[in-house]
Amino acid sequence: MPRPTSALAGLAQFTRFTAPQYFLLVGSFLIPLGSFAVLPFMSVLLHERLGMGLGAVGVVLAVASFVQFSGGVVGGALAERIGLQRTMLLALVIRTAGFAVFLPGLSRPAWAVAALFLVSVGAALYLPANKAYLVTGVGEERRAPLLSASSSALNAGIALGPLAAAPFVLTASAGLFTAVAVLFGLITAGHALLPQATAQATPEAAPSEDDQDERERSTEGPTLLPFAITVLSVYVFMFFQHYLALYAVGRTSTLFYGLVLALYALLLVVAQPLLSDWIAHLPYPRALRIGFTALAAGMAALALGHPAAILGGALLICVGEVVLFLKNDLEALARSTRSPAVVFGRQRLAAGIGAFASGIAGGEGYAWAERADHTGLFWLAVAAQCVLLPPLLLRALRGPIPYFCNGFYSVRRRVRDRASRAGRASSQ
Repeated sequence: MPRPTSALAGLAQFTRFTAPQYFLLVGSFLIPLGSFAVLPFMSVLLHERLGMGLGAVGVVLAVASFVQFSGGVVGGALAERIGLQRTMLLALVIRTAGFAVFLPGLSRPAWAVAALFLVSVGAALYLPANKAYLVTGVGEERRAPLLSASSSALNAGIALGPLAAAPFVLTASAGLFTAVAVLFGLITAGHALLPQATAQATPEAAPSEDDQDERERSTEGPTLLPFAITVLSVYVFMFFQHYLALYAVGRTSTLFYGLVLALYALLLVVAQPLLSDWIAHLPYPRALRIGFTALAAGMAALALGHPAAILGGALLICVGEVVLFLKNDLEALARSTRSPAVVFGRQRLAAGIGAFASGIAGGEGYAWAERADHTGLFWLAVAAQCVLLPPLLLRALRGPIPYFCNGFYSVRRRVRDRASRAGRASSQ
């Protein structure tokens, strides 16, 4: 494996992208900038402006989130069938239509819900194709800079979108939705000019049936590992994402909480590109130890409740996010024989499963800690999961899963052999 490059050489990697890659990186900033100018305020729009009950609002947002995450698998499969550029174009047309439909949705709840689902479907289709387009045709050593730059651009857009839109959400909603729809229309037009790129994996000679069985048996476990680790990474991380505001504002102030978020976003945007080469060259087990240790230490620091501990804990969690999220994607690409679009679709599904599980467990867990009058216990419980769950998951993946796969492929081979013998007998 090549050695990590020096700091200056590592920065130079970000000046060697192609024009389509630079365009997609700019889009990776503008798309979440426009989306998060609107989406974080959906609960306010649906409940306060349109009068929907909180229970109904929760169901709508949960289903929309599920569609956005799980639909990545469909997006990856679609990209394999019609191509990466066409999939991105279709996704952006759907998303642009969604933001346009929000205009009549400002006075009609059904239209607002339909608009939200159009935006979610567009996001589900777009992200796997976008990431796959970035890394298609590039060497393994260039994947980390491209993916880290894309992630940084996306996080910068997510951070700035709500700040830019906050003054206009309730006072000039129609103008805001119009501006976002126009922005997405321009981005869509730019994507129409991108060159075509195939979503197919590197072509190889067609293997025999026995060779195919052997290949699938040998790769099922390795490709499952980054998927399962992504589920776990997002699961523990989303406790922080969902409940930090509830925990921190009562102990500090909204101003201090805003400062924590700003420093977190700054570290996230800057650190991942700078560390991308180092992360790419980390052995996967070491990356997991570093990432989950940072998450565990950060969660434990939050339990102290002091403002300095909350800030320090958040920054440690940011380090864990930087290492784990990038390394999981790189490992999933390296271990899979499928196209990058399919790989990123599966990773998106893994993130959705982790976020869903965290939401279910977190609500009850935080409520229990509040009833015990010691919400610090909630963060200690999350920290314990960061320590205990990774080795348990790795042990589980080494044990019954390979055995199950071997049994599955043996049964499948026997069924195929019997069908072949029956076919020969009927032809005689």
